[in-house]
Amino acid sequence: MKNPFYNHEQKRLRALWRILIQGGLFLVGLTLISSVLGVIAMLIMAASGQAELDLLLNQDALMDLMMSLGGGWFFALNGVGTVVVIILSFLLAGWLLDRRKFVDFGFHFSRRWWLDLGFGLGLGAILMLLIFLIELAAGWITVESYIRTSGNSFVGGWLAALVGFIAVGIYEEMLSRGYHLRNLAEGLNWGILGKCGGLWAGYLISSSVFGLLHAANPNSSWISTLNLILAGLFLGLGFVLTGELAIPIGLHITWNFFQGNVFGFPVSGSRSGTSLISIQQAGPDLFTGGAFGPEAGLVGIFAILVGSILTVIYVRKTRGAVRMRTELAEYQNPVIKMPIHPESLVEK
Repeated sequence: MKNPFYNHEQKRLRALWRILIQGGLFLVGLTLISSVLGVIAMLIMAASGQAELDLLLNQDALMDLMMSLGGGWFFALNGVGTVVVIILSFLLAGWLLDRRKFVDFGFHFSRRWWLDLGFGLGLGAILMLLIFLIELAAGWITVESYIRTSGNSFVGGWLAALVGFIAVGIYEEMLSRGYHLRNLAEGLNWGILGKCGGLWAGYLISSSVFGLLHAANPNSSWISTLNLILAGLFLGLGFVLTGELAIPIGLHITWNFFQGNVFGFPVSGSRSGTSLISIQQAGPDLFTGGAFGPEAGLVGIFAILVGSILTVIYVRKTRGAVRMRTELAEYQNPVIKMPIHPESLVEK
């Protein structure tokens, strides 16, 4: 009977336990960074007389107050802190659990990597423009005004949102694609699945987890969750076709930022207080996604299909061929530099 916890051939824990431990490290780090930010905000507000200390000791009241006084910058600072936490968790997990270098999570920086990032950034912006134009032509949105703010400086709010969504694009793609997909593919590369089946299984499972992690968002529904699973497949497409996180990170950043802070749509159920265009949403929720935003509607699915086709075309133009990077499912021993075929997540 083989050890269900440790792979002696690879000299590391099996994939399931690597994922769980890295997730635990990440959650501990998030708790610490949130506590630090909360204490700093509490002291600043108490010192400036913006709130009484006893009110700030109430966690819910503190959160509401911080969001009302500077929610955009709190979102940005929290995002930057989360990026720091996930990078540290990757360094630690890569050293102790995965036995791989940080760059092997999808960060082999090169001229091509940065070109891929630029493609992803442009693709997200273009697709959201497509959604906006379709809904505008159909009469489902009305442009009410421009330069919408929630009482704070537009430039400040816009920059805060940009910083925040850059952070979201980085840490969500690192977690869902760089860690979950990669480790699931390696762990499921066994038996009849092999490296191709393992990669496909990891791709599907990690995208499903990505969708389910957004199920508790405001205004979510089973339809929005299913659509976000499709969005996870779309975001992961650039990773499984290139082996790098450049396209997913770029796409994730501009998809969110242009959705909420340029065109004024809700982003995964939440509406930003600052946007270049202020719109009034109408039309059938089945097509528009309603209060959750375009990601929960058929127009959003259409954009995902268009984006997937454009991603495949781009990869073919830049790589000469389109193929699943099955090497993502093969563990590269850092010492002997040879691929080792992993066994199941937990194999008896």
